[in-house]
Formats: sequence, structure tokens, C-alpha cells
Amino acid sequence: MGFREEFEPLLESIAHEADDIAMRYFRSTDVRVDRKGDGSPVTQADRAVEEMARAKVAASGLPLDVLGEEMGGTDAKAASASGRSRLIIDPIDGTEEFSRGIPTFGTLLGIERDGEIIAGIASAPAIATRWSGYRGQGAYRNGKQIHVSTIASLDAAMVFCTGTGPKKTPVMRAKLRALLDTARNGRSLGGFWQHMLVAQGSIEAAVDLTSMPWDLAPLGLIVEEAGGRSTNVHGERTIYTGEFVSTNGLLHDAVLAILN
Repeated sequence: MGFREEFEPLLESIAHEADDIAMRYFRSTDVRVDRKGDGSPVTQADRAVEEMARAKVAASGLPLDVLGEEMGGTDAKAASASGRSRLIIDPIDGTEEFSRGIPTFGTLLGIERDGEIIAGIASAPAIATRWSGYRGQGAYRNGKQIHVSTIASLDAAMVFCTGTGPKKTPVMRAKLRALLDTARNGRSLGGFWQHMLVAQGSIEAAVDLTSMPWDLAPLGLIVEEAGGRSTNVHGERTIYTGEFVSTNGLLHDAVLAILN
């Protein structure tokens, strides 16, 4: 049995219900925005999606721990020591956008086993798109296999990145601006969607420099299964350093050279 056969039923069930919950609140007068200790927003939709996902994991019978943005959970070392896999969930990635009526938000689900993401989904209901990937079994958008682009030079590439706001150091800002200036076209977008655009071949590279594991869990897998590369700025395949660079693979070393 492949990872798709093992985990797709659970992940698709969670994603489907997460879509329904999110869309009940999206652009609704009922949505309430609170601020967490770090200033980031949270709504009742974030909490409802994570609670639902945890309930589905518990009912599935699969040996899965859970790490979620809103409710915490088992850390990576404990999960590995127990021999169990774990679901890493961002119930609504892009809560700022969600709370402002911008449709580029989504639920992110990644299954981690022995430190490796082996199955994942990014579901964006407001734009009717769901991306998925399973280690060794390809990447998909709405059920159809996707592939990265074949553009091989930065001066012909489109590159997206996070903005240059107050969370970025002056050095970070300078590197991001240098990357955007080198590309044929550059945009500041951030969030999961830019990496899914890499996976589906719409753009060539995307960069996040201040992210948490749940912001990233399924993204690298989907990009890699589409034929691309995903690392931190030092070329390490990890979701635990806060930095995330995805490319079509052909431009990866050139992007890292600028960011370093």
C-alpha cells in the first residue's frame, strides 16, 4: 500500500469538512477576529477546523499524533520516539487574508513519519482548488497531476516572496529585494499559495523567511512530487528553521546564491 492509499481517505475527509467550515465564515458578519500573543489573528473558523480534524484523526483508528497551530500537540522528537506518525495542521493558513475577505487562504495538512512528510494536502475553498502530494506517487491539483515549469534562468522567471514588513530584518529585506530585482517578474505574496503556483508550473520560485512548521508541512512534498525542489536558504530539506524556498529545481541554486 502506498502513502496515497493509506492517508488520502482521512486527509480528503478533513479537507472537505474544513472547506465547508471556512466558507461558512468567509466574508460573513459572524466572523470574529482575535489577536494571539504574537499579534497574529485567529478566528472561530481556525479553532473549529482544528477541533474537527483532531476528532477525525481520533476516530480514524490510524496511529497518528497531531500538531496544530491553535492547539499545539506532540513535538517531533516525541513522535519519532513513539514510532507514530503525526498530522501537522494549519487550520486556516492566511487568516489575515481570510478575515479581510481575500480568497487566498487554505487548510494545510501534512503527515510526518520519522521526520519526513509523506502525504499532504493544501485546500483553498474560496478559489475552488485543492493540491495534494504523496511521496513517490506524484502531485495533483483537483485530482490532475501537475508539474513544475521548465524555465531555467532567473531573468526569464517569475518569483514570488513574502513582503518586506517589520518582521523582516534589514538583511532579509535586502536579499528579498535583490531576488525580485533579478527575476523577470517579481511579486510579494507570501503564504502557501505561492508555493502551489510553483508546483503547478505557474511561477518558478517562491520564498518565505518567517514561517512555522504548520505553515509549511505539505508544501515541500507537493513541490518535490511535481518535480521541483524545496529547502531552507542553506539548502537543507526541513520545515523547522522558519525559512522555505521552493523552485522548479532548475533555478534553485541561483535563488539560494542570492539569499545567501
